[in-house]
Amino acid sequence: MEKYLNEFICGDNVEVLKDLPDGSVDLTVTSPPYDNLRTYKGFEWDFAGLAQELFRVTKDGGVVVWVVNDATVNGSETGSSFRQALYFKEIGFNLHDTMIYGKNNPMPVTAKRYYPCFEYMFVLSKGQPSKFNPLKEMTSEGGGRNHLKHRNTDGSFRKASGYGRKVKKYRPRYNVWFYNVGGGQASADKIAYEHPAIFPEKLAEDHILTWSNPGDIILDPFIGSGTTAKMAALNDRKYIGIDISEEYCDIARRRISEIDANI
Repeated sequence: MEKYLNEFICGDNVEVLKDLPDGSVDLTVTSPPYDNLRTYKGFEWDFAGLAQELFRVTKDGGVVVWVVNDATVNGSETGSSFRQALYFKEIGFNLHDTMIYGKNNPMPVTAKRYYPCFEYMFVLSKGQPSKFNPLKEMTSEGGGRNHLKHRNTDGSFRKASGYGRKVKKYRPRYNVWFYNVGGGQASADKIAYEHPAIFPEKLAEDHILTWSNPGDIILDPFIGSGTTAKMAALNDRKYIGIDISEEYCDIARRRISEIDANI
């Protein structure tokens, strides 16, 4: 196990994970190839095999964050994302939360539909999550008083529960998270854009802060440009990155080396 910590391993993720002990990973944050939206050098991957290995290596109370979307084929979305979520449930994961990754600046498309601007973030847990550090946002009436009322069946009003109490300044965030995407916005690292599809650094960081603690082991079996590893390292976590492409592993290594040089 130690030989994999804070390393990028080039190889088939199912085969690499077989070498990890049962219950050794605290959190996985990853985004697999969506249907055939990207070729990724022509490599293929075994979804069922990977899902089973993720369940095995995840600690009790650990979490897998699976960021995924569907291709549209002949005018119909494939639904692959939902089938994957249901398979994770079949093999023992809880579908703890279906979150949405909203894009503030999506790429316009030409089609007889509204512009697509989100992806799914399936939060899968092995049992109940053992760690939850909720990110918080300021409430619109924080510091004021609760003046909410409910309407009775006859049309009159009654004071809501907690009427007159002070409103908390902060509340846990909702489960729809928005980020800027694209060049110079998902990451400030120029190296990252040598990969064809990266997700925002803040997205990875927000999940890492939410579902893990310092010192925990964070896995990404599709490490790509190294975003998950970078945000794990910057937040005092250990990381394991796997990718079948040596080119992508090299991008991730160069990206991490820049961080190390600046620490």
